[in-house]
Amino acid sequence: MKLSQFNFELPEKLLAEFPAENRDEARLMVIHRDTQKIEHKLFKDLIDYFDDGDLMILNNTKVFPARLIGEKEKTGAQIEVFLLRELNAENRLWDVLVDPARKIRIGNKLFFGDDDSLIAEVIDNTTSRGRTLRFLFDGDHEEFINKIKELGLTPLPKYIKREPTEEDAERYQTIYAKHEGAVAAPTAGMHFSKHLMKRLEIKGIDFAELTLHVGLGTFSAVEVEDLSKHKMDSEKIIIPQDVADKVNAVKDKKHKIVAVGTTVMRAIESSVSSNHQLNSVEKWTHKFIFPPYEFSIPDAMITNFHTPKSTLMMMTAAFCGYDLLMKAYKEAVKEKYKFFSYGDAMLIL
Repeated sequence: MKLSQFNFELPEKLLAEFPAENRDEARLMVIHRDTQKIEHKLFKDLIDYFDDGDLMILNNTKVFPARLIGEKEKTGAQIEVFLLRELNAENRLWDVLVDPARKIRIGNKLFFGDDDSLIAEVIDNTTSRGRTLRFLFDGDHEEFINKIKELGLTPLPKYIKREPTEEDAERYQTIYAKHEGAVAAPTAGMHFSKHLMKRLEIKGIDFAELTLHVGLGTFSAVEVEDLSKHKMDSEKIIIPQDVADKVNAVKDKKHKIVAVGTTVMRAIESSVSSNHQLNSVEKWTHKFIFPPYEFSIPDAMITNFHTPKSTLMMMTAAFCGYDLLMKAYKEAVKEKYKFFSYGDAMLIL
């Protein structure tokens, strides 16, 4: 398929700047692939579509405060540093993005915090905005990470123009987040409340957790018209053996398996055996799913509404069916559903 086929008119006012007041009261569009029927519900109505023995797969990655504001030595210019991944813990080397990038060259030093207790030196250029930083800090690795958390801000997506608040620190995170390492939230899972999860559990619906640390590459623009030529950035997946066993047992019993979010979908479809069973893995994936694609594991998918021409929209189209998804998105715009990270949700059955 072509990039231009995933374009649509999205009014800016439909990009969600804030989360719903209550997690499970975001709107939910329910799409039935077999009948092409579309329903309009609330997220907490999700429970009506699943039964005893069904399984929801969650991504338990935890967002860390990856956005730092520093000052350049001598000039004092304010520089935003977005931490992407730790390259070497012993030498405190990090892969980062900087903004404005034109001011940051190899050899420059950046100072963070009122007391300049954290300093970073630029040691390499990786991309136009990418740099490798070596952090200088008096303390062990745990103290260093705690200092980053102390100084860091919640890494809200760029389309949200406001500064992050204390509420964002809680709401830009799932309630089951456990393993720190993501620089963006697995947003479909942010709609689950403790109350809804307890109700699902009482009904007999089970949960399985894997980890995929979401990187900014998930949101990188596709710059080629021919989708087969697009290269995804790699993200780390961890699927424990007991999780793979649970998923395969539910699959064998023909109960529904639900992928909660595009990150879960990417993780499980990157870890399938030749006989369509889920494997236990710890690896990196650069898998890019777009139509046409034959899915091996899930029967249903929960996801947010994505922006035009995004890889997330393309994966959703592969699962939903391109024509049906475009019809659903047209209806979502008409019905004023909220899009993107803090937006409303979609259940595809």
